[in-house]
Amino acid sequence: MSVLLYRLGRFAYGKPWYVIGGWLAVLASVLALLVVNPVRLSNEVRIDGTPSQQVIDDLARTLPEASGGQGLLLFKAPDGARINDEKVHAAVLAAVDAVYRHDHVIDVRKALAKEVAKGADSTLLQAQTAVAKAGGRTPAPLRSDGQPVPGVAVSADGKTALMQFQFDEQTYELPSGTVDSTVKAAEQRAARGGLEVLPSASMMEIPEIVGVGEIVGVAVAALVLLITLGSVVAAGLPLAIALVGVTVGVGGAFTLSTVFEIHSLAAVLALMLGLAVGIDYALFIVNRERRLILDDGLDAHEATARAIGTAGSAVFFAGSTVIIALAGLLVIRIALLSTMAVVAAATIAVAVLLALTLLPALLGLVKERICPARVRRGARQRTSAAEHGRAARWGARLVRHRYAALTAAILIPAILAVPAAGMRLGLPSGASYNPDTGQRRSYELTSDAYGPGYNGPLLVAVDSTGGGSLTPGTLAAVTSELRETKGTTSVSLAGMNKAGTTAILSLVPASGPNDDATKNLVTAVRDKSAQIGRAHGATLGITGFTALAIDVSDRLADVLPLYVAVVLGLSLIVLLLVFRSLLVPVMATLGFLLSVSAAFGLTTAVFQWGWLQSLIGIDATAPVVSLLPIIITGVLYGLAMDYQMFLVTSMREAHVHGQSALEATVTGFARASSVIVAAATIMVSVFAGFVFNAQPMIKQAGFALAAGILVDAFVIRMTLIPATMALAREKAWWIPAWLNRLLPDLDVEGDKLAQRIPLPRPGTSQPLDETTQPVG
Repeated sequence: MSVLLYRLGRFAYGKPWYVIGGWLAVLASVLALLVVNPVRLSNEVRIDGTPSQQVIDDLARTLPEASGGQGLLLFKAPDGARINDEKVHAAVLAAVDAVYRHDHVIDVRKALAKEVAKGADSTLLQAQTAVAKAGGRTPAPLRSDGQPVPGVAVSADGKTALMQFQFDEQTYELPSGTVDSTVKAAEQRAARGGLEVLPSASMMEIPEIVGVGEIVGVAVAALVLLITLGSVVAAGLPLAIALVGVTVGVGGAFTLSTVFEIHSLAAVLALMLGLAVGIDYALFIVNRERRLILDDGLDAHEATARAIGTAGSAVFFAGSTVIIALAGLLVIRIALLSTMAVVAAATIAVAVLLALTLLPALLGLVKERICPARVRRGARQRTSAAEHGRAARWGARLVRHRYAALTAAILIPAILAVPAAGMRLGLPSGASYNPDTGQRRSYELTSDAYGPGYNGPLLVAVDSTGGGSLTPGTLAAVTSELRETKGTTSVSLAGMNKAGTTAILSLVPASGPNDDATKNLVTAVRDKSAQIGRAHGATLGITGFTALAIDVSDRLADVLPLYVAVVLGLSLIVLLLVFRSLLVPVMATLGFLLSVSAAFGLTTAVFQWGWLQSLIGIDATAPVVSLLPIIITGVLYGLAMDYQMFLVTSMREAHVHGQSALEATVTGFARASSVIVAAATIMVSVFAGFVFNAQPMIKQAGFALAAGILVDAFVIRMTLIPATMALAREKAWWIPAWLNRLLPDLDVEGDKLAQRIPLPRPGTSQPLDETTQPVG
């Protein structure tokens, strides 16, 4: 591997424009496709096969007009005014009319007019009347010329009007800009009466992916690079690699969004990983190249080739570990997670390829300027001092006090993990958004004016079992039993198919979408649905925000053990191949379990318990997003193995070159610690930048990854691993002889490279052994 990568690095350095031209062609192709194809991302969390999703799928067949995405607009009257004031009332009616006239909004007024024309023969009107009598009190409808306006309710204080409507397709399937244009159409008419229009969280099309926080994170990464590498040129290369990587990786995913459903979190996750990993991988290689120039006196060409052959090997296997961790999501066969895995893994693969090809090509343009003359002066003296400097002293202290270090490194993440025992899972509602967002204001105003349950009504699908129509008496009886269920505010008829065989009841809980009381209500309705159905000749199915959240959480909890087993198994094999040791892969994995537990504990404490919330711009507690545990587990494992790879390969390199296990631990730690600290700081900065994103799912993902990397890099890799290696001594590198013979030699440390291509004379590319020429 090292010899092959050496040749690749030497070629890219010597023929830079060949490589640069190839990547420019790829970049241009992606950008051209982005111009032609509109970006369509989804915010829907859909997992096929769950009970709530099955209800939605069944409705798409029996009652297609009720299967589209739901919309909710809140109209707030100006201070001192009421909705029924003449000017305000006219503006609300105009806004409602504009929404219903939109191309992709179902205009229920037409269907209602036909039913009204039927008079007493209308099955729908009879059903509405029967359900209304049994379903409890509901807000008064907005009226026009004495007739109720369908889908619009006025609050008891008369200050707000709530419009509920449906699109003809799910929101992620709508043409780009549809939701936004619907809201703007309502705003333009409502402005005539001074009304404020607030869309619900479900009306949010695409969250802000890159904002001020993300830019600040990248700026911090740039500063760390400048401090670590000591020159603007050297610091700029990793940033360039990362930016090209996310453009190709994330941009490529965007071009496919018109063909495949891609969740917004998939794009953000790929962006996070692409930036962080792209910078880190390039940093490791540039740092190794500079060390070869400064320590061994090589010229830039030879130093680049050897850096690709050695550090590049570690980058290749580190990237492979991340990709394996992400690819494990494919095993659990959930389309949403599979898409996330493919997009993120492809972005990581692009980052690895760029680090191994485009980076040496750019170094071929920079040449000797990567290490200016002023930097080279006294380099050997500085290197010697560094070998015995703070990093080496700290490494020696860890070795000397290994029992205390090991105990502290276990206790710290264990304590941080305690809150995870009480972690609740759910989906983000309007209450999860930042206080200054429209989604949050809409949620709070709806709760105050109508009750918290109106932010997440449940839908109960009632189907006739005998093939005949559902009678008004049957619907009234079903409604009455649902109304009597503890935690129910009201039940109303939301729709009915023409044949009268399927009806949808809207059940408004007394509590909010993520409250435990609402979850208990869903469970209670499901428990009694069979009994109700048998008594009245119908089958009942329940869906809606809370039902979906329960089903998603349960399904992901069921598959998490399988996913963890697959990822750990595959990754242990990769680590065994790389380190040729039984103990090192096991230590790496056990350390990861501590760091991921700490990440979940910190995420629970901040978002669910409310600790230090003001620091990240939120003021309300919320459950941990259901998708996060499985995603964070895979991503964090892959990233943790990056640092394990770079730290322990440095130790192994010193060991195979003759040092004892204890000496190799200190030497490897001294050589790798500074670049690992820089890389971890960069990764934490990039992830932390996403904590200030307005979208709750992105905010939690950024925080969990930043917290996990912080604990893993500084507590696990930089403390627990050296202490454990010191305790194990030579046993850390033990492997049965028969297994050692079976394993292929991947040569991550570059031993074969050193044997086949000895180090050249200082300042040249000419080998010391005149009979052995550099390859390429």
